[in-house]
Amino acid sequence: MTAPDPFPAPAVTPERELTAPVSLTLPNGRLNLAAVGFARSPLVDTSGIGGRHGWGRNKRWEYWNVITPTHIVALTISSLDYAAVHEVWVFERASERSWGRGATVIPSRDMVLPGSLGGGIAIAHAKDLAITVTPTGDGGVWRLHAAIPDASFDITVTRPAHHDCLAVVVPWSTRRFQYTVKDVALPASGTITTEGVRHDVPAGSWAVLDHGRGRWPYDVAWNWGAGAGVLPDGRSIGLQVGGRWTDGTGATENAVIVGGVLHKISTPVRWSYDLAAPLQPWRVTGGGLDATFTPFYDKRSAMNLGILSSRTDQCFGEWTGTFTWTAADAADGDAPDAAGTHEVAFAGLIGFAGDVHNRW
Repeated sequence: MTAPDPFPAPAVTPERELTAPVSLTLPNGRLNLAAVGFARSPLVDTSGIGGRHGWGRNKRWEYWNVITPTHIVALTISSLDYAAVHEVWVFERASERSWGRGATVIPSRDMVLPGSLGGGIAIAHAKDLAITVTPTGDGGVWRLHAAIPDASFDITVTRPAHHDCLAVVVPWSTRRFQYTVKDVALPASGTITTEGVRHDVPAGSWAVLDHGRGRWPYDVAWNWGAGAGVLPDGRSIGLQVGGRWTDGTGATENAVIVGGVLHKISTPVRWSYDLAAPLQPWRVTGGGLDATFTPFYDKRSAMNLGILSSRTDQCFGEWTGTFTWTAADAADGDAPDAAGTHEVAFAGLIGFAGDVHNRW
């Protein structure tokens, strides 16, 4: 006889839309069932993550990625309770040269992460690495600054007015849960410097944010993909897809943002790729999405510190495909859409797709 799960998944329908601010946690540290669902803006207060509740399982991070016509840059500030894990990476697309520095700091120290998204500056310092992420105004502008030996960047990311993000609470159980904000297709500007040479971040550069706060199982694998570009009619389009880690929870982190409007895909999507040949095309289908990803570079990384280990293949390339959705009426949240079925065809969306396995 199998013993019952002492912390079963919440018996609610996760894919409801949240429209008012809500706390992720209850005073006892357990998941607040009223927070389970998705939102078009970062409505969830995550200040209860950290401290004495769930120590060792609390995971908090800010990840930003910016792709320009000439470079790709990324920064990570994270706390795993018992360790701080940070990274700065700069990649030159034409030559495939890269500059990178990672730091695993045990115990976690010399870092600051706000309780909730936009609640303050995020800071990380380690040997030969410095990162600051500064929100300004009402969260519509972010300044990203990172420096490592021989490379740095100072980039401003602007969130257009009325531009939706995808915020999702994923419930494995009342003690294991995650709040993720994926914000895609954000225009970026600024400068990147490599070995003393300054490079502008021009129009047509796109940023994506992965903001995470939650309490995770020890062993987890996932897929994540994102892309951004402009449709022939001039509207922006952002692609956000995930998989595996949300299986069985009733939640997904899948959506397409067309002209700033979020179209939630509430069914799991199917990923098809060969990890032994990651630069071959990937395919993601389901929920009205039929997308092919063609990579040009695989950023492969691995770490094994015994109890703490990770393995990542993050491939960069272009997305091509179609997306079809149905709008009932203006009351369904898709106010810019007339009632009926809509389809967009997209090509050349710059972005990435990845496969990750963490023991943390």
